Amino acid sequence: MFGLQFRRQAQIAREAPSDVVGGVDNARTRPERGPRQILTFLHRWVGLFIAGFLFVSGVTGAVISWDHELDDVLNPHLMYARSKSGAPKPPLDLARAIEARDPRVQVTYAPLAPEPGGTLAFGVAPKRDPATGKLFQPGYNQVFVDPVTGQEQGRREWGAVWPITSETFVSFLYVLHYSLHIPEMWGIDRWGIWLLGVVAVLWTLDCFVGFYLTLPPRPKAASEKRADAKGFWSRWKPAWQIKTKASAYRINFDIHRAFGLWLWGVLFTVAFTAFSLNLYTEVFYPVMSKVSKVTPSPFDLRKPADIHNPIIATRSYDQVLAAAKTDAAARGWTAPPGGVFYSPEYGIYGVAFHEPGGDHGGAGVGPPYLYYDGRTGQFLGQREPWAGTAADIFVQAQFPLHSGRILGLPGRILISFMGLVVAALSVTGVVIWWKKRKARVLRRRPKASKTVPQRPG
Repeated sequence: MFGLQFRRQAQIAREAPSDVVGGVDNARTRPERGPRQILTFLHRWVGLFIAGFLFVSGVTGAVISWDHELDDVLNPHLMYARSKSGAPKPPLDLARAIEARDPRVQVTYAPLAPEPGGTLAFGVAPKRDPATGKLFQPGYNQVFVDPVTGQEQGRREWGAVWPITSETFVSFLYVLHYSLHIPEMWGIDRWGIWLLGVVAVLWTLDCFVGFYLTLPPRPKAASEKRADAKGFWSRWKPAWQIKTKASAYRINFDIHRAFGLWLWGVLFTVAFTAFSLNLYTEVFYPVMSKVSKVTPSPFDLRKPADIHNPIIATRSYDQVLAAAKTDAAARGWTAPPGGVFYSPEYGIYGVAFHEPGGDHGGAGVGPPYLYYDGRTGQFLGQREPWAGTAADIFVQAQFPLHSGRILGLPGRILISFMGLVVAALSVTGVVIWWKKRKARVLRRRPKASKTVPQRPG
């Protein structure tokens, strides 16, 4: 029994992780010193910290790449109108009817260009309860209306945490992907967004650290120089390969390293755009403004109001829409108004111009918008896709790059696959960390005595 345990410990030590970098087992040739040792330490522990977050974001990202398609399949009773023919009612009349049915809510988004056979999905937000000073809790933020009959076909809380039903499943994953559903605390509802933004920053930096660690170290001893006479590329080649006839640990390590190298460019793009989207106001936009000329949007120039003290608009949807049509015609825009929203947080109206079904715009960058002040009706600015300074275009490209929509359907397929890759790299990284820690524990144990203990009695 004692001998079996000793042999098992020896076997674990032999199969334990080592710093296999660029095809050279550094732990068995010499102890690492200097920058590589420090970066290896950082890569392991930063990777361990962000692994769980990246696993969740990776899996959810793979699913929500197909959010619209999944919603259509799971919720046809919400997405498709019951009426088969007839003239649609004015969308703003339907919006007023929604507010009349429930005085606790205000319509914050009104679609103006229904797709053939589809419902109109209105967005609503709670009003402030004068009795409590807090927002009402109506329990829904979307209303689906038949555009012909005006009848409601359903309501739902987009992004609800509980209960998770077929109606809320896709949106639950969507919000989980970028905020983890961390609730509002101290009047702030962005804690989860900030947390995943910090994770994205660490991930972005760790992409460079991981890439550096795949490079073969410079040989120091004369014997190592003779062994490495084949040159840099020959020594780096094993880092791109997966050795299938090896231990389970070595295969796991090769998968982690090789996939990270093959897909490094896409991984870096996803990591960087995750940071830019989650920390746009706090970090990305201020930094971009310092290094390049970025045209600020009306939202960049205003501070958001307290969540429980929304800005009440004095201009109506009809007034804003009439002004927007005139301003769009003056600019030569030919597309009709496709949707109009109001942001109670900023007190800003926005009118989008697109054909039915064109709300995503070219390559996912979105349609053109005109913005107006909710109290005065003053024109605040415009947004045109792929227009402006080089910095403006770079800023606009963040979401299309992150979602893959910049490449259309192939891009969405790629990003969906990359979500699974990110989850897999997180798992393999944790396995490497665990095996490495297990090996260190074994090395620290005192060596077993060669004397076989006598059985008592």
